Amino acid sequence: MLGAATLIAGADSLTIRTRDGKLHGKLINHDKVRAFQGIPYAAPPVGPLRWKPPVPGAHWKGTLDATNYGHHCAQNHVFDDMIFQDATSPADNGSEDCLTLNIYTPAGANPKSKLPVMFWIHGGGYAGGGSSEPRHNGDFLPLKGVVLVTINYRLGVFGFLALPQLSEEQNGASGNYGLMDMVAALRWIQENIGEFGGDAKNMTIFGESAGSFAVSTLMALPSAQGLFDRAIGESGGALNGGTMAMPTADARGQKDAKLLDKLHVTTLEQLRAVPTSAVLAAVSNDRTMQFSPVVDGSFIPEPIVNIYVKGKQAHIPLLAGFNRDEGSFLGKGMTAEKWKAFAEQHYPDQAETFLKLYPATNDAVAERSAADYGGDAFIAYGTWKWIEFDRKTGDSPVYRYKFDLGAPPSKFHPDPVAFHSDDIEYVFGTLATRPGAVWRPEDWKLSDAVMTYWTNFAKTGNPNGPGVPEWPEYGQGDPVQHLDNPITTRPDENRPRYEWWLAQDENAAVAHRP
Repeated sequence: MLGAATLIAGADSLTIRTRDGKLHGKLINHDKVRAFQGIPYAAPPVGPLRWKPPVPGAHWKGTLDATNYGHHCAQNHVFDDMIFQDATSPADNGSEDCLTLNIYTPAGANPKSKLPVMFWIHGGGYAGGGSSEPRHNGDFLPLKGVVLVTINYRLGVFGFLALPQLSEEQNGASGNYGLMDMVAALRWIQENIGEFGGDAKNMTIFGESAGSFAVSTLMALPSAQGLFDRAIGESGGALNGGTMAMPTADARGQKDAKLLDKLHVTTLEQLRAVPTSAVLAAVSNDRTMQFSPVVDGSFIPEPIVNIYVKGKQAHIPLLAGFNRDEGSFLGKGMTAEKWKAFAEQHYPDQAETFLKLYPATNDAVAERSAADYGGDAFIAYGTWKWIEFDRKTGDSPVYRYKFDLGAPPSKFHPDPVAFHSDDIEYVFGTLATRPGAVWRPEDWKLSDAVMTYWTNFAKTGNPNGPGVPEWPEYGQGDPVQHLDNPITTRPDENRPRYEWWLAQDENAAVAHRP
């Protein structure tokens, strides 16, 4: 009788009542984790709702089957290592009906548990990705005593199109629909996560690459204030003018208007009637049409960096960093002679200073310098700038890391380096999902430590706790936690590089002032 009662209790725990209706999930990871997948958090943004802010979805009748992922959001092919478990075929480009989220909890969680919530925002350059990627699976992180949420949000042309016609329709602002989706998902979680065992008053947002750009942006958005309590950023910050710089909506709109010509339409009604596949085809392989957030004067009222300078961002604990080899692509085949020529060509007035920061004493050193420069230009400097500015004005603890452990070669990443996005499987404990990798004991050990740090931070705003090396706050002496084998703490060794980049930023800002 006891066994039967246990089974019934377990079955009941998989049925949850939300504001929109009841849903039923499943058990995963040998019945240790409850999974609720494909939950709609907004109405499908299709038809007349295409290129509009998200609106609440309709209540459903009966019990929603929440045992499968929703569609990944419509996108062209971006990265080979993005695999979607919801895809019907390798050529599946997703769907515009995609505003769903997934919730993972320990099997025994209930409304009285009040576990900290970790809200994941995937990367992909705001152009690709989805919550059904195996590396984001929720089998393991909840076992550290948290509730995990992963979401889909509109991408590319569907998520960030800015047009004068759309601005006229929408109170003077357009674009940023993908970010609006994130805010809508946060609001849905705030209203419903208690029923799943989560604590709406203890929410950590975290993301990688574009997801990290989004975290730094959400911290600055007036509409997102109060929706989360801590933030983790992995490789990306929205405060610089380089990678995924934010133009004004008006400036982007002049470029995005090209879409109407490509599709041979003149009105929004006609544009909204164009099939998904035709819209994707129109922007495929056109590098002049890149879609990401814009400063629209409303949802994003001013440049993100200005908000941090003024200290108007959310004053919450922050844990952030980047990987050692974010720019390894630039180091391949580099020689001392080539690197010196690069310095003279790109920085003729600063070549001597540049080569002190990125030396070329021999071919091996030049190769490392080129990789470092590539990583700084691509993502590391922007992340550092976010951390640095938040430390100055955020009035909250900051913890900084550098992910140093080079990964074993794998199908899509054959070089043994800590490449961009390498950290994701370590954070989620999903190393086994990376195709072709033969993992070492040190990889599993580091993954467990990273999961512990991240979940400790989600619980208390401090990554420290039993079983992991001490991680000092990013304060005097600029200590950086090096996630490696072994884990060590050292003062920032590259501050002169980032200060040089900051000077370039400031000089460019002065040059562009009217």
